[in-house]
Amino acid sequence: MKLIYDVNDKPKFSQVLIFAFQQLLAILAATIAVPAIVGNGMSQSAALFGAGVGTLVYLAFTKMKSPVFLGSSFAFLGSMFAAFAGAASVEAGYAGIILGAIFAGLVYVVIALIVKFAGVKWINKLMPAVVIGPTVAIIGLSLAGNAIGDALKFAELDGGVYVMGAKGWICFACALVTLFTVMLCSVYGKKMSKLIPFVIGILAGYAVAAIFTLIGNQTGNDVFKIIDFSAFNSIQWYPDFTFLTAAKGLSAIDGKYIATIAVSYIPVAFVVFAEHIADHKNLSSIIDKELLEEPGLHRTLLGDGVGSMVGAFFGGCPNTTYGESVGCVAITKNASIITILVTAILAIVFSFIGPFVTFLSTIPACVMGGVCITLYGFIAVSGLKMIQSVDLNENKNLFVVAIILISGIGGMTLKIGQVTITEVACALILGIITNLVLSRGKQE
Repeated sequence: MKLIYDVNDKPKFSQVLIFAFQQLLAILAATIAVPAIVGNGMSQSAALFGAGVGTLVYLAFTKMKSPVFLGSSFAFLGSMFAAFAGAASVEAGYAGIILGAIFAGLVYVVIALIVKFAGVKWINKLMPAVVIGPTVAIIGLSLAGNAIGDALKFAELDGGVYVMGAKGWICFACALVTLFTVMLCSVYGKKMSKLIPFVIGILAGYAVAAIFTLIGNQTGNDVFKIIDFSAFNSIQWYPDFTFLTAAKGLSAIDGKYIATIAVSYIPVAFVVFAEHIADHKNLSSIIDKELLEEPGLHRTLLGDGVGSMVGAFFGGCPNTTYGESVGCVAITKNASIITILVTAILAIVFSFIGPFVTFLSTIPACVMGGVCITLYGFIAVSGLKMIQSVDLNENKNLFVVAIILISGIGGMTLKIGQVTITEVACALILGIITNLVLSRGKQE
């Protein structure tokens, strides 16, 4: 991919601020969604702060060579629920989620040490393009339902079919305005609009949604009310950091609870490790630099693991590299590491600006759905591009790709005890096994 800004390029400061704001918009919805889903008083502002600090840690470990943002990980949702469910008090639950993030981060540290001494050739042999390509595609495709579900937020799902009422059509119209604004800016826009299509698209979609909402408020018709402005009635003016609440619950932690946390978090870390490889392989193909070689898989793992610990200490949520961030890099062709650095700083600063965080949280799901259709689609397409050089006339390759795609798209998600193995992890594991069985030791 021909980049407009490469990793080491430095756009003008005024441009960097806009580019960073765009990255922040791309990762925002998912980052603040995790604490909202977990509940128990978890702070969305603190999660945003933790994501920003975690990203700074990641950038430091990767020597400013890997342009991706770290945000709250959905993979650990079950683990976080288990931490609160098994706790003697809410405060002890906060201590548990920090402890769990430390356990998960230590898994990354151990794997990083192994990689440091064993190298990454075994990774490339275990996961060649025929395996990693369709797996990256699955990352995007597995999120497709989320994008469509958001775009059709107020439509009713009946037997797998969306039934469009009046509000559903209005919501869908806002999603389409966002989607087509992003596409038109990216394809036909001048240099600057090509670089910030998401900012323009989200603002356009938000404006249309605001107009409909104002009509609804004036007429008293709820059908037109797309934006929930009531969020401004309960603004959280500053982050409620997790470690402050956790300190009150340390005395309630015992050995049994620690064992519960370990069992809940450690196995999930191995699942997320598989997704870590896929994300970095995908990013490597976009920036045309092999990140597993330089700065090295051991550094990306350390950055991800330690960044996750630090993020959880402040915001409670373990972090992970975000596909939305990678998709933003791919679509805008802006891989400048300075953009990611400023995005992390903006996340930290904005976490203290309650009204602004509240404004961002009022961006309608349908508007974000319009954006995510392109973001997740580009992740899927970038994965498919990886297998362009793979000879699919060979049955061996054909079977590997087919099994990964079908198991992933089919939603093969397995739950073993407290551990949920996602469709991406299942697809990757099946693909690796299939490739090893059919390769008979031959190099791809």
